[in-house]
Amino acid sequence: MFPASRYSCQAHRCIRALKTVPTEHIAPQLYTSVHRRTCSSVSAPRITTHYTIHPRDKDPRWEGIEMERFADEADVVIVGGGPAGLSAAIRLKQLANEHNKELRVCLVEKASQIGAHTLSGACLEPSALFELFPDCKERGAPLNTPVTEDVFSILTEKHRIPVPMLPGLPMRNHGNYIVRLGNFVRWLGEQAEELGVEMYPGYAAAEVLFHEDGSVKGIATNDVGIAKDGSPKDVFERGMELHAKVTLFGEGCHGHLAKQLYKQFNLRENCEPQTYAIGLKELWTIDEKKWRPGRVEHSVGWPLDRNTYGGSFLYHLNEGEPLVALGFVVGLDYTNPYLSPFREFQRWKHHPFVARTLEGGHRIAYGARALNEGGLQSIPRLTFPGGLLIGCSPGFMNVPKIKGTHTAMKSGMLAAEAIFPKVTADSVDSETAGLHVPEYAEAFKNSWVWKELYSVRNIRPSFHNYFGLYGGMIYTGAFYWILRGKEPWTLKHCGLDANQLKPAKDCTPIEYPKPDGKISFDLLSSVALSGTNHEGDQPPHLTLKDDSIPVNRNLAIYDGPEQRFCPAGVYEYVPLETGDGMRLQINAQNCVHCKTCDIKDPSQNINWVVPEGGGGPAYNGM
Repeated sequence: MFPASRYSCQAHRCIRALKTVPTEHIAPQLYTSVHRRTCSSVSAPRITTHYTIHPRDKDPRWEGIEMERFADEADVVIVGGGPAGLSAAIRLKQLANEHNKELRVCLVEKASQIGAHTLSGACLEPSALFELFPDCKERGAPLNTPVTEDVFSILTEKHRIPVPMLPGLPMRNHGNYIVRLGNFVRWLGEQAEELGVEMYPGYAAAEVLFHEDGSVKGIATNDVGIAKDGSPKDVFERGMELHAKVTLFGEGCHGHLAKQLYKQFNLRENCEPQTYAIGLKELWTIDEKKWRPGRVEHSVGWPLDRNTYGGSFLYHLNEGEPLVALGFVVGLDYTNPYLSPFREFQRWKHHPFVARTLEGGHRIAYGARALNEGGLQSIPRLTFPGGLLIGCSPGFMNVPKIKGTHTAMKSGMLAAEAIFPKVTADSVDSETAGLHVPEYAEAFKNSWVWKELYSVRNIRPSFHNYFGLYGGMIYTGAFYWILRGKEPWTLKHCGLDANQLKPAKDCTPIEYPKPDGKISFDLLSSVALSGTNHEGDQPPHLTLKDDSIPVNRNLAIYDGPEQRFCPAGVYEYVPLETGDGMRLQINAQNCVHCKTCDIKDPSQNINWVVPEGGGGPAYNGM
């Protein structure tokens, strides 16, 4: 996608410094085995070998290993090659060109190619895109499918209740475009490259670097050549440091560096806890007679009960073949540990209103990711000395619209416009070595993003009532449609999603139907369609703070919910070799980088960190 021959001389130097050991491409390896609901009192076998849990300076195997890192300097470093990071990079270079300034912008992305980890519905509201590139259509932006038809439904098990899409309701999609977001992001990457942004796909930002005064100095990419047991291989290479005047963190939902920054700078001190959902998606080719390009369908209700937040989408794309994108979203504040978002998705496809579209079709892709659903109440402080948070990292998604691409892009553009005068000034006026740019937070509050999120701030938390879904819909109709969010109160969320699960003994197990292999499918055949793959001989990047907690607490109290909320079969409880009880097995190669485990683990014992760069899903236009 971004051949080395097209990089600048500075980029060539960075690529040489970042060069990793070539590995053969192998097909994704998926693991599974039978689990049983028994626990063990024997000492827990060691699961986690990652150096973030077991420091290398205390490990004799690392004695004498060269740990010095190559360092390079840029004006701005951007972490994450999604809509926010690329929009920020593009806007910075646009401003540099307008003002005839030299500006070095470096962007690192953990996916092997720009867009390979991108997954969304997606129905794009084009406002931010038109601001960034008024001539985007002439530039070849992949806006192939304008919305022509909008359908919203409440589903019961066998029937559909149509809901009229009145003007002004947040779900109305007039003027929007159905896109394959991975393709759209790839196009943004091409625009950024043409403007001179230095991009490094396949290199994951693993560590935040700090100046002596505590301000952010930049990031370090991850080390490579570490064996699964945590020891250095003969081919071990240290990561590279990228230093900058300002670092923009646009990692996406629940970024692992953002989590560190929240603690370091106490960024969540004055906001509500973030609340999340998991979104699962498939691409299908369908019978051409059933294909209606531009049709957008959304639903709520069955198969979820009224107290479990969620819904579905089914979009008819115009990509030269009869293609539909369909998906299912489940709020991660659900309470029943037996609930499986993946199996709810498979069950939903058998609803008569959905199945009629899919019958005779062929599934070609699968993936999943977490979504921020906290809205305005859950946005942390956005600036700190040396850095800014942009996009889905802080969480700018408009939940009732189920859209966050336009707000993420605008946040990146606002960040670029705020930092540009400071990073290009002849004299630096800063109390810290890393520039502090509070103007970004001010610009955000004065933007249409803030106004949009403020108007819908109460819709998601309004579903926390006795009537659940139906109470929330009544609230939306009464207060949003009539008052447009001007009610003089702001509702609160219910706390961390991880704290919402009830003990298994207090819940009813959910019996899911077996997949038929035509409309519904098993988990492992689904994960295979994600193209996910990781170097097998590396420490699992799903780390546990305490290896004993999964069996002693999660399995004992909650019947091991990680084996159900993970959409990729990463977590399994398998019998100990001795036959005395169970142990947790982590199939890290299956991981699709959705971060759900880090969010929903009731013990908050799982810490997701980046694997070796280039690992993970290989989505093609998801």
